[in-house]
Amino acid sequence: MDTRKIVKRGYVPSDQKEFAGIQLEHLKEAAKDTRYLLDRGYAMKNATTFVGNHYMFSERQRLALARSISCNTDVQKRKEKMLEKGTEGMTVHVDGFNTIISLEVALSGSLLFHCCDGTIRDLAGLRGTYRIIDKTEQAVRLIFAQLKKIEIGEAVFYLDAPVSNSGRLKALILEIADGYDFDVSVEIINDVDRVLEKLSGVISGDAIILNKCKSWINLVSAIVSDLPDVWVIELMDGQ
Repeated sequence: MDTRKIVKRGYVPSDQKEFAGIQLEHLKEAAKDTRYLLDRGYAMKNATTFVGNHYMFSERQRLALARSISCNTDVQKRKEKMLEKGTEGMTVHVDGFNTIISLEVALSGSLLFHCCDGTIRDLAGLRGTYRIIDKTEQAVRLIFAQLKKIEIGEAVFYLDAPVSNSGRLKALILEIADGYDFDVSVEIINDVDRVLEKLSGVISGDAIILNKCKSWINLVSAIVSDLPDVWVIELMDGQ
């Protein structure tokens, strides 16, 4: 029997008020203001602070702006590097915690954002701690099913060594991998971001990684689009 505690990853009760009704309308207006400032060279922190103060947003609403909105230059750069075909037989490099947590959030019915660059992002964060929950195995299986669908040849998962339970997650990934006919390995390393920034075929929603990597695959968006009962908000149409 699975004894993992039932957890709604990324769920915050106040989201029902802060991301609905008039608050959501304010956020959509604020998204346009934030994009305007970013396109004129303002740093993200400065832009979201200025806009957030104007609308008297909570820290979580400001984080939503920071996660969802990017300047036009970055959006175009990411879209040009996104692989939509030609993945047959290739090696993909998976930002493990980033990808799995987003899917755990989706499966929990918690808040997700369809961002300007086409990615799906969440507000859950990691902060050095992680534990396997009742949604984790399903999240990993969804990843493998999608990888099989796009016919990759090898998948390398990268997990952050300082994060708790990275070893347990590695074991779970490798256990599930036995059912698939492509090669799978899991690396537990100290600086996942710096490694992924130099690679091709990256699977991540991290904006900085997507700006720097050679190419990437928008895997989470493809998975989430097929899931029922997900809570996805789009603050601003992609361009």
